[in-house]
Amino acid sequence: MDTIKTKLPLIAVIPGDPNGIGPEIVLKALTAHPQIHRHCRPLVFADPMVLEYYANTLGLPVKIIVTDQPETAHFAENKIFCYPVPRLPAKIQPGTISGTAGKYAFNCIRTATAAALEKTVQAVTTGPINKKALKQVKIPYADHTAMFAGLTKSGNPMTMFVTRELRIFFYSRHIAFREIPNKLKVPDLVNCMRNCVRFLEQLGINRPALALAALNPHAGDGGLFGNEEAEILEPAVQQARARQLNISGPIPADSVFHFAAQGDYDAVLSLYHDQGHIAAKSYDFYRTVSFTMGLPFLRTSVDHGTAMELAGKGKANESSMVEAIIKAARFAW
Repeated sequence: MDTIKTKLPLIAVIPGDPNGIGPEIVLKALTAHPQIHRHCRPLVFADPMVLEYYANTLGLPVKIIVTDQPETAHFAENKIFCYPVPRLPAKIQPGTISGTAGKYAFNCIRTATAAALEKTVQAVTTGPINKKALKQVKIPYADHTAMFAGLTKSGNPMTMFVTRELRIFFYSRHIAFREIPNKLKVPDLVNCMRNCVRFLEQLGINRPALALAALNPHAGDGGLFGNEEAEILEPAVQQARARQLNISGPIPADSVFHFAAQGDYDAVLSLYHDQGHIAAKSYDFYRTVSFTMGLPFLRTSVDHGTAMELAGKGKANESSMVEAIIKAARFAW
């Protein structure tokens, strides 16, 4: 084995729901993008039969090497190293939402999380899961972030999107739109901004500049379009600045992401799911990567869902998975 290769970080790669596009994009990423192997040693946490099924279905010339010794994973052309998890106890049905598939995907995450907590792997990269599939078997977590928070007892980790030069944090994630204003609290916002700055420093950014996105059009325009800016967001920014944090805002959401992409800010704190998702995915849909910050290890992920309508057809784009694996290797701690 190449001794130089063994010094590269070992990254746990989880394909996600076996009936979605996750297994396909993992296989494509690890076989068609040799740059990944210059950054890390990927180890796929999956039922090897799932990987073999999709390799055969898609006609990919790859051999699955099963190992329960993660340290043996290394680069070998047209070979993928797989750490076996509990078998998928059902037939693979591309495009089908299945509780059995949801439970299997959760078991993959749980196994990889244990490996990361034991420092067997240095970071985790995840493929997409299906929330409806998880709900069918009463998995007690709404999304990946909640899973990792629960499995690692990490409190309240944060999601950050990275799209080329643009970084976006999220104050809230999966809540109904009508609930957003009621979730805005000055102490919570100040704490959130403090965490954003801390996480940016953890990534090596010195005295990071953070922008807070406004909630209402034109940042409320002096109360014409809402009072949340004057009553909640501005006081939160003032308190954050009093704590010596480099915070700007609230800045209208129709421009703040552009300013950040141009380098005016190191990151934007988005107030809700779609506000930040639309900005990131419009900027570069296929290369947006999701970071989960505040865990004992780094977790990165693709920014898209299971795309059931594409599963098993060979049409899925693996670019986000490639970027997610490389960024996990680059920033792993």
